[in-house]
Amino acid sequence: MNFKNLQFFDGGFGSLLQKRGLQPGEKPEAWNISHPDAVLAIHKEYLQAGSDIITTNTFGANALKYDDPASVIRAGVQVAKQAVAQVGYGKVALDIGPTGKLLEPFGPLGFEDCVDLFKQQIGAGCTQADLIIIETMSDLQEARAAVLAAKETCSLPIFVTLSFGEDGRLLTGASVEVAVAVLEGMGVDAIGLNCGLGPVEMLPLAKRMAAVTSLPIILNPNAGMPVLENGETVYKITPEIYAQAVGELLKVGVAFVGGCCGTTPDYIKALHTAFSQYPFVVPSEKSRTVIASNTKTVVLEDKPVVIGERINPTGKPKLKEALRNADMDYVVREAMTQEEHGADILDVNVGAPGVNEKEVLPQCIRVITQTVTLPLQIDTADPAAMEQALRCYCGKALINSVNGKQESMDAVFPLVKKYGGCAVCLTLDENGIPETADGRLRIAEKIVREAERYGIARSDLLIDTLTLSVSTKADNAIVTLESLRRVRFDMGLHTVLGVSNVSFGLPDRPGVNAAFLTLAMQNGLSAAIINPLSRPERTAVLAFRALNAMDENCENYIAFASDAPAQAVAEETVQTLAFAVRKGLAEKAAELAKEMLKSNDALQIINAELIPALTAVGEAFEKKTLFLPQLLSSAKAAQSAFAVLRENGKQTENADKKIVFATVKGDIHDIGKNIVTMLLSNYGFTVIDLGKDVPPQTVAETVVENGVKLVGLSALMTTTLPAMEETVKLLRAVKPDCKVMVGGAVVTQEYADSIGAHFYGKDAMEAVHIAQTFFDDN
Repeated sequence: MNFKNLQFFDGGFGSLLQKRGLQPGEKPEAWNISHPDAVLAIHKEYLQAGSDIITTNTFGANALKYDDPASVIRAGVQVAKQAVAQVGYGKVALDIGPTGKLLEPFGPLGFEDCVDLFKQQIGAGCTQADLIIIETMSDLQEARAAVLAAKETCSLPIFVTLSFGEDGRLLTGASVEVAVAVLEGMGVDAIGLNCGLGPVEMLPLAKRMAAVTSLPIILNPNAGMPVLENGETVYKITPEIYAQAVGELLKVGVAFVGGCCGTTPDYIKALHTAFSQYPFVVPSEKSRTVIASNTKTVVLEDKPVVIGERINPTGKPKLKEALRNADMDYVVREAMTQEEHGADILDVNVGAPGVNEKEVLPQCIRVITQTVTLPLQIDTADPAAMEQALRCYCGKALINSVNGKQESMDAVFPLVKKYGGCAVCLTLDENGIPETADGRLRIAEKIVREAERYGIARSDLLIDTLTLSVSTKADNAIVTLESLRRVRFDMGLHTVLGVSNVSFGLPDRPGVNAAFLTLAMQNGLSAAIINPLSRPERTAVLAFRALNAMDENCENYIAFASDAPAQAVAEETVQTLAFAVRKGLAEKAAELAKEMLKSNDALQIINAELIPALTAVGEAFEKKTLFLPQLLSSAKAAQSAFAVLRENGKQTENADKKIVFATVKGDIHDIGKNIVTMLLSNYGFTVIDLGKDVPPQTVAETVVENGVKLVGLSALMTTTLPAMEETVKLLRAVKPDCKVMVGGAVVTQEYADSIGAHFYGKDAMEAVHIAQTFFDDN
């Protein structure tokens, strides 16, 4: 990007359409066809105010909302291009917003279906646009789907902006650091933040993003948070105050700036007036080696990390059988065991006779990521299976492996480039494994050169100098260690080894493995593939960290040494229903609920097992030690148990605790509502879910008809907040004893108070607590 000065995006669009007559519930993108002059006028106002880039009025124009989205999108791009032509300058960004649906397994939308939806949008608009802006994403997996759709449809630059909460997490749990690792790994051209926060609240997140990304940063804040005045949604931050606050944001190093909800051409003009001479800043190259799950990053530095090797069927007949029978509970237990015993990354390998890797590997990836938070190493020699796994994995995987054979590099490096990831690079080629360190380094250098040809950074390569058994050749370990040392300290690359091969054919293998592991770490081993349940190997890792000042006050070593010898998750522990719910094991939860019914009544099961488990999960969610994917997995496991109780004629809901829930009139986003209603049902409340885009009268009639005393209302769009106020007023009039709680991305405590709502739920668990307290007191 050859820009000299800071580039300016435009601002909000929906509120400007409302001032021109857009009605509540009316689809704003339809105005591209029905009122193109109004859309054109808004684009021109932004360009004349100083916008360098205008976004098309296509934010929600997908096949879930329109019968013919392509026509709407093409019209939107044409209007934007017309504005640029009439004003004489500017670029057009094809605007792609979220679908409004949760992706499987937590919602109804399949990942490939989501990719296809975005492909339809991008295909319709990319031929005339200058770039693609994927914006307001609160689900990292949905952002991945949009990026893949863009990469598979066109070659335009791809910008992505994400909508974080003040806690620095997306709705589905990803941190700023995780999102940067994943999206930068996928090769997007610029990354940033928009919506949800004003410029002041956005500053800490912008600093975190600047600390980890090497990409140009985009910042498009809201004009603060909305308040209600005289029945109208307004923003209190003036253009001048907004520009002053954005000035602080620019100090972190920003390339693109603009606005989101509540901003108008006046706000962009204020920015342009103040900062048009600011330089176009690209952050420094970070060269970080990062592996990420959807909620956690592992950064390779000097401290060696542990890759758990137990999900690999080689020499494990029970795992082989589980994979053949699609026994995912067994796989998940292995994952949980290793996480609990100190693994930093989990290797996942399903290669065994009778196992279809293309089907089973992605299946394992999906169930593991629902249960544990660790990043994964995807381990397969089958490029087709590798692509399927990488496609569904919401993270930046460690990819095991590529080697110096041209055939291998031709197959694997395009996948690394497309999906992002760090590659394990084996120092072997068409001639086999060299017997000398010089030979292995020549292959490492060859692999690095080939990776650079694909645009893959050196920091995304981990070199495996290959562990061979000392029982077959006396100097095998010496050659491996010399190669390791030279790769790490001479070439400056990170390293990885499968440790246990060194002891093949010898007695007391754990002792030999631990000694070799210590030598390898001393010679620059970055990541050790070991069995985390092997106490000698774990002792070696933790002692090495402590002795090298990598464990403050030796706290981790002392904690480990104080424990009893490591054991796998005991089978009897897994047999408790509470454990199955906490860990999100839906099939196991149903099985155990059915078994418990033979000797317990439903109420006893609910009070002794289900509610304590859900409470523990909720507390972990509130403490940010567990995130939305795990919360929803636990909720689904609880649902499966409740379903068993209901099938057997047992009452699981309290008819006296009825709650009506709805997304307000004009708002077609129901992700947050669906999460809340799922949790409320699990806690025994009877939920009457009216869906989305619900008129106030429908809510009121349902409340009166069913004698409901508590209502929940949700809104995501600022343009639909008046409908929330209208609904609250109507409920107060027709059923004064009914209380209302409100929530959603654009709702605040101040706004809730201003419209007369009784409660404000900042997130799903807060809504549960409100309901519990309300019915306990009434």
